[in-house]
Amino acid sequence: MMTDTAFSTWHIKDDIRSDEDAIGYLNAALEERDSASLQDMLDVVARARGMTGVARTSGLGREPLYKALRPDSKPSFDTIMRVADALGAQLYSFPQKHQHGSGA
Repeated sequence: MMTDTAFSTWHIKDDIRSDEDAIGYLNAALEERDSASLQDMLDVVARARGMTGVARTSGLGREPLYKALRPDSKPSFDTIMRVADALGAQLYSFPQKHQHGSGA
């Protein structure tokens, strides 16, 4: 006999409740060192914040923003930076930590 079971749909954007949550997800994506991961997290955070507002703040149209962040696209560096700025995120570079001791 089969019973009806209701499942709730969970999405990672549901966990983004604060600026700190958003930045944490973006930092995790940057640590992956994979542009697709960063693009995916920018999309997730932008959806959590509201794509219309992110598009307006970034100076991109809503549809171009959706297209730029979909998995099969290759957004320009300028687009990535504009979206990050619109999300209140600053992307920085730091010296790599040496993996094999500290000798020179």
